[in-house]
Amino acid sequence: MRGIAAYGVYVPYWRLDRKTIASALGVAAASGTRSVASYDEDTTSLGAEAARAAVRAAPRLGPEALYFATAQPAYLDKTNATAIHAALDLAPSTPAFDMVGAVRSGSGALRAALDARGYALVVLSDIRTGLPGSADEREGGDGAVAFLCGDDSPDSPVLAEPVAFGSATAEFLEGWRLPGEPASRQWEERFGEHVYVPLGETATTEALKQAGVTAQSINHRVIAGPHTRAAKRLAGVRGATRGSVVDDLAATIGNTGTAHAGLLLTHVLERAAPDQLIAMVSLADGCDVTVWRVTSAVAARRPPAAVAGELQGGGAVSYANFLTWRGFLRREPPRRR
Repeated sequence: MRGIAAYGVYVPYWRLDRKTIASALGVAAASGTRSVASYDEDTTSLGAEAARAAVRAAPRLGPEALYFATAQPAYLDKTNATAIHAALDLAPSTPAFDMVGAVRSGSGALRAALDARGYALVVLSDIRTGLPGSADEREGGDGAVAFLCGDDSPDSPVLAEPVAFGSATAEFLEGWRLPGEPASRQWEERFGEHVYVPLGETATTEALKQAGVTAQSINHRVIAGPHTRAAKRLAGVRGATRGSVVDDLAATIGNTGTAHAGLLLTHVLERAAPDQLIAMVSLADGCDVTVWRVTSAVAARRPPAAVAGELQGGGAVSYANFLTWRGFLRREPPRRR
């Protein structure tokens, strides 16, 4: 059985207090903070840091393929994964591919790594932004996660293995960004909720049936997606164990888009016990569900507090600097000799 042999996480150092948005724009205040990539970071550099952490966690297991997924690629008409390939000093024979342009690319890249042969490194990264004062700006977050996937063996046992998958796909225009535009557009929120919830229920039912378990058997439920209302509706699915939905980290780092479901999964793996079941639900242009079984190797091989360490601390960034880094505020540059 293939599964996750190692993982790594990277969350930028900077945090934006959401109350500073309210005080600057005179809008309703929101609590908590969101993670912010610095002016010199992009989705590729975030992904490279997460990939380094994953490779360090399993130094004897060299990646034989690299998949990079993001909704915000640094380059178009150029493979961004090759920069991560170079940062890791992988062999020239190791292929590197992009799966970019949409949040759902993350689910596809992880599935491709699980279906590949040998050890495949999948890197999920995103920088989430929106027009000043928008929900995307307020609720988004920046971060990356990487998984090294491979076959289970006595010498390199996997930490978690997928036991079932479920998917539901539909074409609908709920959130989109046109080429060249700095921010996405959203349809009326109730419309997205009306479409997403049935898709989520269908995919979840399919995955549970394939796994041969009931909702009560799931110990931890990861529910992620850019549509907050739909995710909250799915959290209340009938028959599920109360308290099984994991913290979505919205109050500390926000929603990291393409990376978020994977990032929440690693957060669960830091404390999950062997033989526990994790349902990972990703809502993005449909719904993708994976049921994972935690193996007995998790306690000995998981990196110490990978996610918890990334969530702690962080420097405060002003709203003016945030807007400048995002390109929404043009300011006089530093004068140098």
